[in-house]
Amino acid sequence: MRQILLFILLITALHANGSHIVGGNISYVCLGNNTYQFTISIYRDCLPPAQGGGNPSALLSDDPAFVSIFNGSSFFSFDSIFYQSSFNIPTNFSNDCINNPPATCLNRLQFNLIKVLPPSANPYTVVYQRCCRNETINNIINPGTTGASYTCVVPPANVICNNSAIFVNYPPQIICINNPFIYDHSATDPDGDSLVYYFCDAIKGGDANNPKPLLIGGTLPFFSSVNYRSPYNPGNPMGGNPVLKIDSKTGIITGTPNIQGRFVVNVCCDEFRGGVLINTTKREFQFVVTNCSKAVVANIPQFSDEQNVYIVNCESNKVNFINQSTGGFKYFWDFGVAGISTDTSSLFEPSFTYPDTGAYLVKLLVNQGSTCPDSISRWVKIYPEFKSDFEYTGLLCPNSPINFIDKSTSTFGNVNYWKWNFDDNQFSTDQNPTHSYENIGKEFNVMLISGNKYGCRDTSYDVLKVPKVNVFAGNDTVIVKGTPFQFNGTGAQSYAWSPSTFLDNPFVNNPNAVFSDTGTYVYNLQGITANNCYGYDDIKITVADGPYITMPNAFSPNGDGNNDFFKILSAGYKKLKTFKIFNRWGEQLFSTSDFRKGWDGTHRNKPCEIGTYFWVVTAIDLEEKEKLIKGDLILIR
Repeated sequence: MRQILLFILLITALHANGSHIVGGNISYVCLGNNTYQFTISIYRDCLPPAQGGGNPSALLSDDPAFVSIFNGSSFFSFDSIFYQSSFNIPTNFSNDCINNPPATCLNRLQFNLIKVLPPSANPYTVVYQRCCRNETINNIINPGTTGASYTCVVPPANVICNNSAIFVNYPPQIICINNPFIYDHSATDPDGDSLVYYFCDAIKGGDANNPKPLLIGGTLPFFSSVNYRSPYNPGNPMGGNPVLKIDSKTGIITGTPNIQGRFVVNVCCDEFRGGVLINTTKREFQFVVTNCSKAVVANIPQFSDEQNVYIVNCESNKVNFINQSTGGFKYFWDFGVAGISTDTSSLFEPSFTYPDTGAYLVKLLVNQGSTCPDSISRWVKIYPEFKSDFEYTGLLCPNSPINFIDKSTSTFGNVNYWKWNFDDNQFSTDQNPTHSYENIGKEFNVMLISGNKYGCRDTSYDVLKVPKVNVFAGNDTVIVKGTPFQFNGTGAQSYAWSPSTFLDNPFVNNPNAVFSDTGTYVYNLQGITANNCYGYDDIKITVADGPYITMPNAFSPNGDGNNDFFKILSAGYKKLKTFKIFNRWGEQLFSTSDFRKGWDGTHRNKPCEIGTYFWVVTAIDLEEKEKLIKGDLILIR
């Protein structure tokens, strides 16, 4: 088998003040007879040091390049090669069209290496290392002491004489902040292989102590990603609004940068032949976002989630265009219909009705033929009609399952996207989800966003009124044995108490009971409301032989509606003489002579601190006898 050739370039300056590397990439051509010519391109900051550019001594030390080749993981050969060409890349914009053009200088240093690679079952890896990157990079940590790696792969012998993909355009030098950015990072492949593009991680290599390693002998080194500075990562190298993206099919990068700075971007281009990945070509470069102000900016907004798509119109064939260009005095629109010349307009914001469904590339030229023209292209997709809709079944009751049924319709393509928002911080991507609501009582604005494979999206809404069910069995209480007691359930239309022990009728809200035995009895109440919602509650009844007072040992006055008051539970007493609360220093904090009142944990309208408190109760029983009871409690929050 022919070997895979992974060619990696790592660039490093001698010290932090020598950092100057901007990017690089490697390509190769098969010359036949197992012979390959590799082209290594290094992009360097060539501004004078006084303007923040690279150190001249570091630029000189880039030549020669040290190249090591590995067969699989084993060392194969070493070469020292001198550069073939040095070329300063043009800025690609006219200074006349930039109000405050920044100083730029980007140099490409190019090396060529011709090697015969004998057939082998193992891949070949070619490594060229150099440190460091320029220090002003925003999206990686410690860039001035971090190297870079660039790779390409020659497939094995079953792929005959492969040629790598070749990137078409030079990397741009300057991007203007808050201006829409479109850059063609596509590549061509001499073999006609399928190409797939994506952002990938930049690779470390070398360091300040060993800025130009020879890598003679040994084994293939381990390559690791640079350390990205949050919130950036390989797939999101510089943010933006809309965020910077690359089209996986075309290699076109779009976005609107909204943060100034210098950002490392690495693009991977996978080569597929017969559905099999045979090579990955990488190019690393830097986008410099500055506050340069373009005199003329052509801009069609992007309203679709799809990259570089103005709109996906799924309602009709008519599109109203919005023009966000600045600095223009003349406009020319081409609406992208093939085979006709009447699909144009010179209006600022025209409308156009497309003759058929499909995808159309719309182009806007601003100030065409003038000194400072600009242009932009966006896709328009026409796929009417798409309509989002849904219905539901089930009772609108707390904790009751509600079945949501998607009723969306699509003329072109099946509905294959659903995003439900149930308005209670719960979501679903199922087509027909089931959901239930807690017993909080409110109107829920349910939303469904549905879509199809063509990018059609539509939103439908419905308001669900889910009532709160307040079935209440009554407060826990204490009674004396043999004393008649009447229950008082509320909050429902029909009732059922269980167990039915001692009750005269368990199917009314207010059954009567006479308890013949002492003990603690818990009764559960099921209530059904007028709209058939179920609610549940229980009540605890303590039956005592004679006069009885009980108090909890703790309470939590935190305003949550649960155990917020410290109250007396009593039976067999006709009158409460005093109920007092004291702190540990003997200071009285609360006093009442009403059985129904309790302490809320405050004193002089201020919350009391967490800790232990003391209570004293004096009550008069049915025989006019006075009884004194004391205890302590813990206040928690």
